[in-house]
Order: sequence, then structure tokens, then C-alpha cells
Amino acid sequence: MHNIKRIARLKCDFETKFGLPRQSGLNESLTGKIVFEREYRNPDAVRGLENFSHIWLLWLFDVPERDGYSATVRPPRLGGNERVGVFATRSPFRPNPIGLTVARLEKVEIDPSLGPVITVSGIDMMDNTQIIDIKPYIPYADMRTDAQGSFAEEMKGYRLSVSDPENLLSVFPEEKRETLKKTLSLDPRPAYHDDPNRVYGFPYAGYDVRFTVDKDRLTVFEIVKN
Repeated sequence: MHNIKRIARLKCDFETKFGLPRQSGLNESLTGKIVFEREYRNPDAVRGLENFSHIWLLWLFDVPERDGYSATVRPPRLGGNERVGVFATRSPFRPNPIGLTVARLEKVEIDPSLGPVITVSGIDMMDNTQIIDIKPYIPYADMRTDAQGSFAEEMKGYRLSVSDPENLLSVFPEEKRETLKKTLSLDPRPAYHDDPNRVYGFPYAGYDVRFTVDKDRLTVFEIVKN
């Protein structure tokens, strides 16, 4: 088999996978920058890419190595109890830990020291994610209007209301604040967590964001500088 090479890394405000949208496109304001490895910093490699509105990103999950794999997994959105086949999910625990994301291409810039830098939005990837390929999204070939999404489709419209009674989110600039609120509204918890007194949290843009969830309301509990 061919050796898979890392061509770039993604830089963004999320340092851990907890808190990230579970699929791309759920939070269009969540942005990141693709910074190429030195070997691939040739501007010719991205020539013409700016003419596409979206791109496919193939990347590697940051998961511990395992011996073998499990044929079934427990998707969090099914409550963590029901098993389905690993190839019927996008679980990171698969024979090859490869992720797939459709991202909006915001701009392509040429940095004097970093070469091409691609800004993308609507991502579901954490900071420092290793990218192994980039391909253009071609609507007539890639979009299927009659496609069915099985159990994943059931959660498409699910959102929490986000409450910030003490205005704690004001520590963030407006753009990052709105991005965070949209991310929180997607409910980062596993579906089987339903304790209104439990405090959850994740790092974002230099702070730890802590919150509780009671039914359909998420309340920001504390913001702590990292």
C-alpha cells in the first residue's frame, strides 16, 4: 500500500474534540486555517482552488492506536446503548482513522513564510488536525438530493437554547462569541447524559468554557482563563 503523508494541519480555536460539532456544516461560523507542511508550500498546488465554494478535507482522527477493531460501535446520538455497524457511522474508531469533511472555502492567501494558507468554515475538526488530502467539492457529482441519512437525520434540527445570565461570554470578541454560542446550542453532551447538575466544559480560544444543561436549556456556568 502507498504511504499516506500529512500534507497540512488545521489551526482553529478548539483544542479538544469535545464541544466540536459532530458533523461539518452545522456551525458555518466555525472557521479554521489550513497550513501546509513545508514540502507542500508551493502556490502552484492550490492554483484554481479559489474558484470552488467548498472543498473536501480528508484527515486523521486523533485516537489511540488499537489492536484490531470492533465491527460495531455505540453512536452517542442513539443514547450510547444501541450498537450499529462501524461502517454505518462516522465513528473515529474504525480500521483506518480517516475523517471526511465538507468545508466552505473562504479564501486562499499566500503567506511570505507559510506559503498557501486556506481559510475554511463550517468545520468539525479540532486544532492541529492532520490533513492528508484536499479535493474540490463538485455539486453536480457530489450532491445527491434523494439521499437518506438514517438515524443521523433525526437530529438535524435539534438545538438547545443558550443562556448566559452573567454575561460571561463577553470575554470573547463578538465573532468568537457568536461562534461559541452556536456550537453550544448543538449540545456537545453524549445523548445518554441527562443530569442537570453536572458541569461540562471544554477549552476554546484560550479559555475553559463550563456549562450545565437542564432539558433544552444550556446555561454558561463559568469561564476560566487557561
